[in-house]
Amino acid sequence: MNQMTTIDELEVGYDIPAKPGMREEEIQTPCLILDLDALERNIRKMGEYARAHGMRHRAHGKMHKSVDVLKLQMELGGAIGVCCQKVSEAEVFARAGIKDILVSNQVRDPAKIDRLARMPKYGCRTIVCVDDVTNVPELSEAARRHGTTIECFVEIDCGAGRCGVTTTEAVVEIAKAIDAAPGLKFTGLQAYQGAMQHIESFEERKAKLDAAIAQVKDAIAGLKQAGLEPEIVSGGGTGSYYFESGSGVYNELQCGSYAFMDADYGRIRDKDGRRIDENEWENSLFILTSVMSHAKPDKAVCDAGLKAQSVDSGLPFIFGRDDVEYIKCSDEHGVIADPKGVLKINEKLKLVPGHCDPTCNVHDWYVGVRNGVVETVWPVSARGKAY
Repeated sequence: MNQMTTIDELEVGYDIPAKPGMREEEIQTPCLILDLDALERNIRKMGEYARAHGMRHRAHGKMHKSVDVLKLQMELGGAIGVCCQKVSEAEVFARAGIKDILVSNQVRDPAKIDRLARMPKYGCRTIVCVDDVTNVPELSEAARRHGTTIECFVEIDCGAGRCGVTTTEAVVEIAKAIDAAPGLKFTGLQAYQGAMQHIESFEERKAKLDAAIAQVKDAIAGLKQAGLEPEIVSGGGTGSYYFESGSGVYNELQCGSYAFMDADYGRIRDKDGRRIDENEWENSLFILTSVMSHAKPDKAVCDAGLKAQSVDSGLPFIFGRDDVEYIKCSDEHGVIADPKGVLKINEKLKLVPGHCDPTCNVHDWYVGVRNGVVETVWPVSARGKAY
């Protein structure tokens, strides 16, 4: 949407799925809808938890890619800022006035480093992850060229097997290089264990985090010995935040999916063996879809297929229904098992996506609904910002 264009100027069904004041049944499908009451409860709950445990909460922007959702997380939940995975994604939030931004990833391309070094000119604290000592002079040169300061986290691979270093010696080497480099500041550690967030068993998740915490403690001891105590130790997700909060070493959380939830996160269990979407967090994000065909008596077809969602973590489930089931999809169609033939043409259903992050990234808009009426429409601000 052009910055000069208002919602009123956009056409429902072509530019936008709905406008404020419309009834839920009038929303054009398929589209993303937000249950605003549930969303606000989730955000307040995480904020209260973080405050009670003395933790900073840096909301993960890659989940929703929305300036409006982040501002709600800051207003209602006390989030201190945002973490992003790409420079262009981070720049969307910087241009929107967000003041504390972490690129929780490595930046190596010269053009991307240049853009990163310019981000502080928007008035935001800019932090980036480093896992290779040769990245340090690249970042330093760009920061000096633009007269800015880039803060750095040394990233530890604490079990995900992706980016990050695995030894305390490597952590200390990189931190020393950052500390000595003009235009850079060593600020702390990135220690996010992404691989374990979706493990169903609470005890298995805890075992993974216990190992990660031990690794982080060793790194902190090594840094202190070198005179480089980290200001921030950042990590934690929706499947693990309670472990990091009780660790005595982390002081910043990066939870994202808690606000929306999805089918994959909903399967994991808390310490009492209960699903977290039944006890801990509410589903607030849905793909609204309409029944478009019922030519087969025991199957209905809806308009939300592969182009409306990501199925990398499994198919969606139909919210609030146990008499029908979403069973397969193709580009533009979703097939629903309807053994009793209860669904009607144009009937609307709410799908809980298998994986919220990539699902949100294929849509342009969130339609915020309260009490069956559209209250707000928010753009997916950083959609497509993958570089």
